[in-house]
Amino acid sequence: MSKSYQIAVIPGDGTGPEVIREALKVLHAVAPTESLHMECVHFDLGGERYLRTGEVLPPGTVEELTAFDAILLGAIGHPGVKPGILEKGLLLELRFQLDQYINLRPVILYPGVDTPLKDKGPDDVNFVIVRENTEGLYAGAGGFLRKGTPFEVAVQESVNTRMGVERCVRYAFDCCRRRNQKKKLTLCGKTNVLTYASDLWQRTFDEVAAEYPGIGTDYANVDAICMWMVKNPEWFDTIVTDNMFGDIITDLGAMIQGGMGIAAGGNINPAGVSMFEPIGGSAPKYTGKNIINPLAAIAAVQMMLDHMEEYDAAKRVEDGIRKVVAQDIKSLSAGAMGYSTSEVGDLVAKYVS
Repeated sequence: MSKSYQIAVIPGDGTGPEVIREALKVLHAVAPTESLHMECVHFDLGGERYLRTGEVLPPGTVEELTAFDAILLGAIGHPGVKPGILEKGLLLELRFQLDQYINLRPVILYPGVDTPLKDKGPDDVNFVIVRENTEGLYAGAGGFLRKGTPFEVAVQESVNTRMGVERCVRYAFDCCRRRNQKKKLTLCGKTNVLTYASDLWQRTFDEVAAEYPGIGTDYANVDAICMWMVKNPEWFDTIVTDNMFGDIITDLGAMIQGGMGIAAGGNINPAGVSMFEPIGGSAPKYTGKNIINPLAAIAAVQMMLDHMEEYDAAKRVEDGIRKVVAQDIKSLSAGAMGYSTSEVGDLVAKYVS
């Protein structure tokens, strides 16, 4: 019996529509192989809509999105829109209103993909970062005093709640257990300076760890995490951290796995609708040239299928990506792949069908 899913698609800005086109091509190619039916509904959200209407997130849109099984996002970012408007008004607003409290970032180096790390290969770079996604410094708490004067004060507060920290930590332990690899969860923080927030994270981490006797635990400051991700990435299995530190170390993770052209992420609400996206930006300078790498968007589809527990379909897509990077494309960089954007999508679609 065929299973049906409704997917909300936000192509977004710049090259977003181009990579989403290829991601959907792969999705529709793999679906019949596993008796799946995918109904995709496009939403006009992003910089072009904002410039045209003055709206970032129209009333009723969030409620409408809650009815979908998942959201696939291309990219947000328009050179004609002031930085922060789309990021806060659309990306962060969706994360907060849809309570997507986990940002999940696999860091996997596929065979055939170059890494800037000397003497490291696919066996060394294979871990997951679980980032808290709705609190911390990104919660928007703070303000200005005497703005625009020589005595101006700007305060940005990091908001960490026991509920928010615990549900993130529990998700990370569950994720580590599901991976069933090194069975080690590392807490990334800054206990020697950020005393109060770090204390809450460490106490919660230790208390929850007692419920997972099969999972080993350790701790490292965020600066040490950055050093060891470069020197010894093989030490890591699963890392859990707060919103700000997670934002930093996930981009480092993307670089050691080969760059933004292969990195995908998920904004997860385990009990609601989750959103999946390529990590690279909208890359407006490449818009319309059909040379941007679509593999990160295709990897986002793989994550989406896995999240929906369509594991066989997800495995087909991952295997398709692995074949393309090992056998076909010359580089992950735009214009250097040896194939156009649409041709790379065709290759993966051929491998998954």
